Amino acid sequence: MFEPPTQQEIRRFFCGAWAKLRAGQPMPAIEALAAGWIAEHPEWHADFADAAAAATRVYSDDAGRNPFLHMSMHLSISEQCSIDQPRGIRQAVQLLTHRRASLHRAHHEVMECLGQMLADSQRTGLPPDGNAYLAWVQRRATSDGLSNL
Repeated sequence: MFEPPTQQEIRRFFCGAWAKLRAGQPMPAIEALAAGWIAEHPEWHADFADAAAAATRVYSDDAGRNPFLHMSMHLSISEQCSIDQPRGIRQAVQLLTHRRASLHRAHHEVMECLGQMLADSQRTGLPPDGNAYLAWVQRRATSDGLSNL
């Protein structure tokens, strides 16, 4: 049975990936992907550079304020696109990326949709609604507005 990683394990993973990138060390593809997203966020480089402090620091549960949650969402969206799950997410993110002229900006918009899906699931006690999530992303990808939840 798969056991989910602990908060400390997740933080060590991201800090380790960042350290390897900075040292020019080889790393597995998932670490390279994580380090690439970290590189896109210079405002949090110090957080990822100090693994000891990261292990004990208390962050809010807001992906805009918690660098580890934020990077986890970047990885989740990257993985969803790589396997096209939910079906259609890859195309929606590609279209949103084209419309926003930035994969990074597109990811940040998709994060809002992902966060809403997870919040709705917690509030209702029901499983996450992948269809609603995909519909929200598709709406953003096909409109000029930024807030389409």
